Amino acid sequence: FYAPDKHEEAHNHSSEEAQKEVWTCSMHPQIRMEEPGKCPICAMDLIPLNSMSSSDSDHMAVHFTREAAQLANVQTSLVSRQNPEKELRLYGKVQSDERLLQNQVSHLSGRIEKLLVNFTGEPVHKGQKLALIYSPELVTAQQELFEASKNKQAQPEIYEAAKEKLRQWKLSDTQILNIENSHNIQSNTYIEATTSGIVTARRINTGDYVSAGTVLYQVSDLSQVWVLFDAYESDLPFLKQGDKLSFTIQAIPGSTFDGTIRFIDPVIDPVTRIAKVRVEFSNPGGKLKPEMFATGTVHSKMPEYKDKLVIPASAVLWTGKRSVVYVKQPGNEPVFNAREIELGPKLGESFVILNGLTDGEEIVTQGAFSVDAAAQLEGKPSMMNRPSTNEGSTSGETLTKQFNVSGNCDMCKERIETAARSVSGVLFAE
Repeated sequence: FYAPDKHEEAHNHSSEEAQKEVWTCSMHPQIRMEEPGKCPICAMDLIPLNSMSSSDSDHMAVHFTREAAQLANVQTSLVSRQNPEKELRLYGKVQSDERLLQNQVSHLSGRIEKLLVNFTGEPVHKGQKLALIYSPELVTAQQELFEASKNKQAQPEIYEAAKEKLRQWKLSDTQILNIENSHNIQSNTYIEATTSGIVTARRINTGDYVSAGTVLYQVSDLSQVWVLFDAYESDLPFLKQGDKLSFTIQAIPGSTFDGTIRFIDPVIDPVTRIAKVRVEFSNPGGKLKPEMFATGTVHSKMPEYKDKLVIPASAVLWTGKRSVVYVKQPGNEPVFNAREIELGPKLGESFVILNGLTDGEEIVTQGAFSVDAAAQLEGKPSMMNRPSTNEGSTSGETLTKQFNVSGNCDMCKERIETAARSVSGVLFAE
């Protein structure tokens, strides 16, 4: 009998390393097939799955080749600490200074014989004649003045009382002296302006009968105006009196005006949900006119967030409840891990980071959606796929499952354990 020598076939792992290409579904990344075909769930054509490293440290990471990262326009930057400054943009209008609004009233009862200021917008100055009025009360008062002036040496109190009565009707001392010297009763007299400004409303016409206290004109002094901005509830914590504010006027392009916040409305409007922010501005040339649109900018310092991490807003993928960024692993290869972070206030085009990142880490600032799409296709943690650490357990405890596999050597054992750990939710495999 011939007995051949015992021969053991070598376990050739080199051939196994060249694994068959794995195919998956773009809509259902949990599908894994060894050959192309149709997805058993949605019947879409399967696509080849990118080859991934199987080491313990990066089995949940997203791997890119350098060429793929360039095509996806993936850009990264280092996380750094800054002194954040929030830029607020406010919109509002120019308004008249309410403290400089005055009503020009008649201090006499009578009939308007003639209007000397006839239209809205006409400028007036203090002491200017506004209207001619006929007043029977004035005729009586002049007669009393003539009689009192005859006995002013003997009864000076009565004489001064007669003059004071005319002064209360806003007649000037010059007018009273002219009446006294003329010895003629004047049935008509002029109503003079008590302030300077622009006529913003005319309330009377020629021939109207007015009583004492009737408003004739509304006069606004536009040498100083208010610029009232609308601030939403979310903006109010970053605004305070004394902050510097620069604004532009839509009707005056190319010019920037600087002012200071003098007042913030303490009450929120229940309909518009805004509060008014007031800036007082000197307007000697009258360039700013009421109802002009204004756009203001405030740079608010945030000392409570001093030396906090600040990252670009383009790096954050926000789902409403979770905020995710992709952190690049150390090394030259583009390998990224999804990480949840806690956001602070938004600073225009950036965010303050409260928790989740450390100084000096490198994160994806451009192309984060492309990295996230690759993670979703591979069934790895992403913006919409939160990693599960207790899958199948409602109490939060880790479950243990046991099953048997067979292999010929330690390399097979390592590969089987690595394959088990690559399943979403598996923490440890032995």
